[in-house]
Amino acid sequence: MSDDADLVRAAQAGDAMAMHELLARLEPAVGRWCGPIALHDGPDAAQEALVSIFQKLGQLREPAALWGWARRIAVRAAIRLARQRQAIPPMPADWFAGIPAPEEPELHTDITAVLERLAPEHRAVLVLRGIEGLTETEIAEVLDVPSGTVRSRLFRARRRFRQEWQR
Repeated sequence: MSDDADLVRAAQAGDAMAMHELLARLEPAVGRWCGPIALHDGPDAAQEALVSIFQKLGQLREPAALWGWARRIAVRAAIRLARQRQAIPPMPADWFAGIPAPEEPELHTDITAVLERLAPEHRAVLVLRGIEGLTETEIAEVLDVPSGTVRSRLFRARRRFRQEWQR
């Protein structure tokens, strides 16, 4: 099966192979969404998100909306786990796995260090806007917050990022 919507329908009908294929397709993206938000707990957040996707797939009413639905679950799992573990130890150097690295390794290291000092909610809006390219409205849907909240979080996250960058 090649179409994601067909895979969703088959998995919802109990086809274990379709479920396996669906989760295999989602796994890299889920890891990419969770890593920059949950930092060193990114793999744990991704695992939680994949388990949640597996458990809740029957609730997905529109199979064509799979990727947006999965992104919402992954981002929320990453934020939840990051909040639970407020003390943020240093991140591994490969937390940006799956995202094209900048040509200058020092810049990549500097950006990572700055992101470590931001709140999970701020990392989430920066990742969804800057890496995923979502609009403020789309981010609001993923995070289940009003668009105004997204705008204010983006403003604060960018300001805080600039402040930390200049340290």
